[in-house]
Amino acid sequence: MVLYHRGAAIQPCVTKHGKAFIARVSILEEDGEATSLGVLGEFASQECAFAFAVRSATAFVDGEPLPRSPFELSPAA
Repeated sequence: MVLYHRGAAIQPCVTKHGKAFIARVSILEEDGEATSLGVLGEFASQECAFAFAVRSATAFVDGEPLPRSPFELSPAA
């Protein structure tokens, strides 16, 4: 799904990781600049992960600080 905010195309992505859901987002701005915010964090539900990805992307487009996720991924061993 692609959403638009202030002319930028936002594509949130949620994947399942064990019992958690991982939020990611890609942004394509009007000038053609593409940005991926990478892994944004772990969430208990798909809906929460999706909402956080959208909130992070809109903050990025607006030039505001990115929100902190409630949980961070454990470093891979």
